[in-house]
Amino acid sequence: MLKRKEFILGALAGLTLAAGATAGGIVTWPGAHADPQAVNRITPVPANGDRFSPPPGAPNSFADIFDQVAPAVVQIDVTVKVDQPQGGAFQIPGLPFQFVPPQGRSDGEDAEPRTTQGAGSGFFISQDGFIVTNNHVVADATEIKVKMSDGRELPARLVGRDEATDLAVIKVDGDNFKYVSFEETAEPRVGDWVIAVGNPFGLGGTATAGIVSAKARSLPDASSAYTDFLQIDAAINRGNSGGPTFDVYGRVIGVNSVILSPTGSSVGIGFAIPAEIAKQITSRLMRGEVIERGYLGVKISTPTTEELGALGLKADQKGALVAEVTPEGPADKAGLRFSDLVVSLNGEVIDSSTKLTRLVGAAKPGDTLRMEVLRDGRRQTITARSGTRPSETELNSENGLGQGGAAPNDPSGASATVEGLNLTPLTPALRQRLGAPASVEGLAIMGVETGVDARLGQGVVIQQVQNTPVRTVDDFRDAVASVKASGRSGAYLLIWVRGQGNVPYVLTFKK
Repeated sequence: MLKRKEFILGALAGLTLAAGATAGGIVTWPGAHADPQAVNRITPVPANGDRFSPPPGAPNSFADIFDQVAPAVVQIDVTVKVDQPQGGAFQIPGLPFQFVPPQGRSDGEDAEPRTTQGAGSGFFISQDGFIVTNNHVVADATEIKVKMSDGRELPARLVGRDEATDLAVIKVDGDNFKYVSFEETAEPRVGDWVIAVGNPFGLGGTATAGIVSAKARSLPDASSAYTDFLQIDAAINRGNSGGPTFDVYGRVIGVNSVILSPTGSSVGIGFAIPAEIAKQITSRLMRGEVIERGYLGVKISTPTTEELGALGLKADQKGALVAEVTPEGPADKAGLRFSDLVVSLNGEVIDSSTKLTRLVGAAKPGDTLRMEVLRDGRRQTITARSGTRPSETELNSENGLGQGGAAPNDPSGASATVEGLNLTPLTPALRQRLGAPASVEGLAIMGVETGVDARLGQGVVIQQVQNTPVRTVDDFRDAVASVKASGRSGAYLLIWVRGQGNVPYVLTFKK
C-alpha cells in the first residue's frame, strides 16, 4: 500500500510511530539575502567536473558526503490536534487502529482538545532559515519545532504549503544556517548512487544508500497527478518524510514523499519528488505565493481496451475518458459529458488522463480550454473557461458519498429484469434506504441473475448508458438496444456505488 501520511505519531500512552518517504537534490537557491548566503552554501565539487556520473566503481564510503550535508538536514517535531468523538475512542493519524483512553477518564465539554506528537524530516535551502519538508508532515500542526544536527531546537512557523505536490516550506529565525540546493541541471540516471538522510522512527540523523531504481513514476493517488516521481531503493521509513536524497556529490535530487510497502516499513521501494518540481513549488512558497492551478471539474481516466470497445472506438485510440462531470463546474457549463473522450487540449495531443490533468493544472484560472472530444464516434470541439482548482481536501470531500435526501422527481415505471439485472426506479424511500445522495438519479439494482458480475450487486444505481440518462426501465432497455444495434459487445455505464460514489462501468452484454 502507499504510505504518505505517516509521519511519526505518539498516542497518549506514549506510543510512537514514525513516518516515511525519500528524496533529495542540488541547485543555486536565492534566499532573502542571496549574496551573503554563499558563505554557508554547501557546494561539493564533483571529481569529474560537471558530469553527473559518479567516479568509476562503487564508492569506498559515503562518510565524507554525509559529513558535508548532515548539518543542513533537520528533524521536524509537530503537535497535532486529534478529534475525539463521544465515547472516548479516537483515531490517531498514521495508526491503523483507534486509541481508547484509560477507563474512568471522562472529559467534559470544557476539556482541552487532545493532541498527539508527530515527526518528519526537512532540510535548509537558505542561510536565513527556510526549510523544505512534506505538506503532510506540517499540514495539521499547531506547533512546529526543528531539531538540528548540532542538538539545537528551534521553533518554526509555516510559510506555505501545496497539497497537490505534498510540499511545504517552514522557517526558523536566524541567518547563519548551513544549507543545500536543488540540482536541476544534472539529470539522475537509473542505476546512479543515492544517499537518503532523515529521521526514520524518530532516531535522528540517519543515512541510507542505494540507487535510482526508476524515473518518471506515476502513482495511483490523486494528489500525485502533478509529479513524476524518482523511485529509489535506499531504505526510507516512517519519519523520513520531507528529507532529502543526495547524489554522490552531495547534491539534492529529490524530496522524500511516499513509500510503497505491504508492511508500512521499507521494502526498498520509495518515491521522491524530483528536484526540478520541488524547486519550482518551494521557491514560490518562499515568496509568499499561493499555488493555484486550473480546474475543469471532471473525473477522468485513461481508457481501457474494454472501455474503448464499449464506446465504439479503436483499441489503440488515445485520450482521457470523462468518468464524471462536476455539476455547475467549468466542464459542465461548457457541455462536456460523461463518456466523452478528450483527445486534445489547446492543440496539444492528449494520450492519457495524466497529460490532461497536468495541462489543465498548468492553466491559469480564467484561461480558455479548447478541447477536441470524441462523442458517439464523432469529433467535436468544446471550449471551457478554466476555474480555480479547489484544495485536495475539498476535492476529496466531494466524493458523492452523501447519506440521502429527497429525490427531486419520483420517476415512474415498473420493475423488470434486463441483461440479467433486476431494476427498479429510485424512489425517495429507496434512496434513503440505499444512502444515495440527492444528486443521484436512475435505476436501483435489486438483484442479479447467475453469472452476472457480482460488482453489480443490490443497491448499485445505474444513472447513465453512454450519454443517455436512464430514469425508467424502458429508458435503460432502449439505450441498451441502441448500443447493441451499433454492433458493440458492451455499454459504458455511469453507476453509483455506496462507499465509492460515481464510478464508470462496462456492462458486457449476455450472449
